[in-house]
Amino acid sequence: MSTAAYCAILTGGGGGIGAAIAQAIAPQCAVLLLVGREAARLAATAKAVERPGFNCRVVLADLTTAEGRDAVVQAASGFDINLLINNAGTSEFAWFADQSEASVERILDVNALAPMLLTQRLLPQLLRQRRAQIVFVGSALGRIGLPGFSVYGASKAGLHGFAEALRRELNGTPVRVQILGPRSTRTGFNDATVEAYNRATGTAMDRPELVAAALLQLIESEAAERFLGFPERLAVRLNGVLGALLDGSFVKHRRSLPAAPLQPASRGTSS
Repeated sequence: MSTAAYCAILTGGGGGIGAAIAQAIAPQCAVLLLVGREAARLAATAKAVERPGFNCRVVLADLTTAEGRDAVVQAASGFDINLLINNAGTSEFAWFADQSEASVERILDVNALAPMLLTQRLLPQLLRQRRAQIVFVGSALGRIGLPGFSVYGASKAGLHGFAEALRRELNGTPVRVQILGPRSTRTGFNDATVEAYNRATGTAMDRPELVAAALLQLIESEAAERFLGFPERLAVRLNGVLGALLDGSFVKHRRSLPAAPLQPASRGTSS
């Protein structure tokens, strides 16, 4: 798509990456609908991007509910939406054995199911445009299984698989489907425990502004996907080819996790 004005929807517009994306994309938008659950954060993002003649609106919605998705569809109905950025997400850094069922369900609902269902609801409007784009903010961990992020990685792997299939399904239509795979980013998403884990494992963290700039470049290029950072980009490729052969590469990551909830002896197995 050219640099002509977008009519865009951005989910997770009040978060660290979301706020950075809003500031990056706003100069190219005639309309920007900021979607999220926290009114104060959304208002702060809207204030940061406001300019004369620019229509920025806040949509308070929980996208894991039908009512929340209805609110977004209703807010979008008066505009020719041609860009949907599915950015809303959540995570939990933990041993899988420590995670509650509610936490697992929440991560899968927010990161995978909600963007699928919202995209489905908005697809008829996007297909009516001369050209339109759907962009998913995934994660490098959707292609690299990392200890401590098993459920989060699964949710992003599902999102990557969905985006890939939908891209092929919509081939030949006006709608392009893209996905961005950031690596660890310095936002409230990642607390001090995650930062300590990243230091112990030599994992770099990007600023949200870098992720936003990469997303804008992806949108403008219309490329299918893009992963950020080295060695993460290389690991994504190698993991796809070598799979289980790379398991030993993540011993340091496993050992850098907080104390294990279950030790082999407590499972009734020998070491």
